[in-house]
Amino acid sequence: MKLLLLEDDYLYRISLIDFLEQNGYSVDAFDDGNDALEAAFSNNYALMLLDIRVPGIDGYTLLREVRSGGLDTPVIMLTSLTDIEDLSKGYELGCSDYLRKPFEMKELRYRIEHLIKKETYGSSNNIVQIDESFSFDIRNQTLMRDNRRVDLSAIEIKLVSYLVQQLGFYVSIQTLHQDVWEGKDITYADIRMCVKRVRAKCGKSFIKNKKMVGYSIGQ
Repeated sequence: MKLLLLEDDYLYRISLIDFLEQNGYSVDAFDDGNDALEAAFSNNYALMLLDIRVPGIDGYTLLREVRSGGLDTPVIMLTSLTDIEDLSKGYELGCSDYLRKPFEMKELRYRIEHLIKKETYGSSNNIVQIDESFSFDIRNQTLMRDNRRVDLSAIEIKLVSYLVQQLGFYVSIQTLHQDVWEGKDITYADIRMCVKRVRAKCGKSFIKNKKMVGYSIGQ
């Protein structure tokens, strides 16, 4: 999942890139608003993180151009404490959220996850397009492959549905045990076997695994 980052402070930008990449994101980072604007219309980003005071066009102007150009990509504005007086301006222009500097990296991750999940799974459209072949029907809890229903067991559907809710994110096996299996007395080997069964029906690359991180659909 690809993010756009606009931040002109070099050390802060590197810290953000490192943290986001460690959490499974691909990041295109810029220190100039003009370059970021060009990239925004040239690539398909899941979310944009925009500092306000940067060289070239500022974050507000970039946001205005993005929205007037028809892009509804979620945007989090990164602002210093003094900038917060202009909070209403960002929301009027169409930003999704604000983060005041300095902020905890964990808070950034939670804000990003919330917005992407809301964008993907909270849409009025009941169909989540996973890739060119697979889609998931939220209302009917059905996985489709090339418009044909994939025959999955109840627990397999529950696993796929949960990973679709976290589309593009890696989820640890511990979290799957807690949220999908509701902490039931099963082993991690049982969870891995369930993943294996889904892969047998959908292809090995359908559910991806990153060692020491977890499982993901749509990464």
